[in-house]
Amino acid sequence: MPSPYRAIFAAPGTKAFSAAGFFGRMPLSMMGIGIVTMISQLTGAYGLAGALTATLATAAAVLGPQISRLVDRYGQRRVLRPATLVAVAAVAGLLICAQQGAPDWALFVFAAGAGCVPSVGSMVRARWAEIYRGSPRELHTAYSWESIADEVCFIFGPIISIGLSTAWFPEAGPLLAAVFLVVGVFWLTAQRATEPVPHPRDEHTGGSALRSPGLQVLVATFVATGAIFGSVDVVTVAFAEEQGHKAAASLVLAVYALGSCLAGAVFGLLHLKGEASTRWLVGVCAMAVSMIPLLLSGNLPFLAVALFVAGLAIAPTMVTTMALIEQHVPRAKLTEGMTWTGTGLAVGIAFGSSAAGWVVDAAGAESGYAVPVTAGALAAVVAFLGFRRLRRPAQTRGGYGADGHHIQDGEHVA
Repeated sequence: MPSPYRAIFAAPGTKAFSAAGFFGRMPLSMMGIGIVTMISQLTGAYGLAGALTATLATAAAVLGPQISRLVDRYGQRRVLRPATLVAVAAVAGLLICAQQGAPDWALFVFAAGAGCVPSVGSMVRARWAEIYRGSPRELHTAYSWESIADEVCFIFGPIISIGLSTAWFPEAGPLLAAVFLVVGVFWLTAQRATEPVPHPRDEHTGGSALRSPGLQVLVATFVATGAIFGSVDVVTVAFAEEQGHKAAASLVLAVYALGSCLAGAVFGLLHLKGEASTRWLVGVCAMAVSMIPLLLSGNLPFLAVALFVAGLAIAPTMVTTMALIEQHVPRAKLTEGMTWTGTGLAVGIAFGSSAAGWVVDAAGAESGYAVPVTAGALAAVVAFLGFRRLRRPAQTRGGYGADGHHIQDGEHVA
């Protein structure tokens, strides 16, 4: 492991909570695709499978920030364990109903309940922020490490989930995702020494973290960015099927995540200067431009190369986003702020998947890549329009500026 990454793990407890967070976030890449695989095998109804995953994503988008808001106020252990038990009970109900052929409405009820799953990635990043607050270089490397972990989950999670559900029994993928969630959350919350200190109610004045103008720009941009991800997934599966190699879709999408993973690893080694807002704008624009070659994809090898290149812009942009959240969100609402960006992505993925499916049905898979191109252009436009807000870190928010100094009452305090 390169020295900057070794350095961040020198702090006590960092290896343990990062490992726990890895297990806890595996359901992010396993649950949705596992439900699709399970329902399609049990019923053959892809429409029902898609509607259930959309219900899950919508419920997670609504409930996730509220759970994180409670975490900021009461602490990770007190909130995450009950929320996880509710989510796991709902997943168990969904699997039983699906296996027993229960009415569709019961499946939707349990799918909505499963949306109570906490944003484990935000919880881990909040711990890094607590440890390296005021040390921007170390925190940059830590956020890069977590982006690598995210991409590793998305490389292997769908393969594991689909493989188990097809080779073992239909419910195996979602079941293992639930096991990962329980193990990860309970292991993480057992580590009290690195848990961020809760902030009492009187520090939560001003309502939701989403009232921050800077966070609003980030979330709006991430809705469009999520549409890129959702549409790329759907269209790539359809394109591979048209090419007669549907099974290859998971490998092609794994290459997409691999590009992001490698870029995140390199990005974490860099000692960057200048404004984070400028790097973020460049990253969003790079993501938008990288979608254009997908329109020229005539075969799977070319598509894999194009997606690998496109993936190079993802992790650096995500890492920079976390740095901007720290600048624009009060410290007492940091976990909630991080979760809102995930909510934006989830909403975008739902829209992008639906739009891509409609275009593929109407005009074919190759035409479907117009959806991520359009979403990328929209993300770039939103980023440009909101750039001024991001260049001005929030004042009187108890956060930290790009230079690592504390922002208090409009002044930088060493």
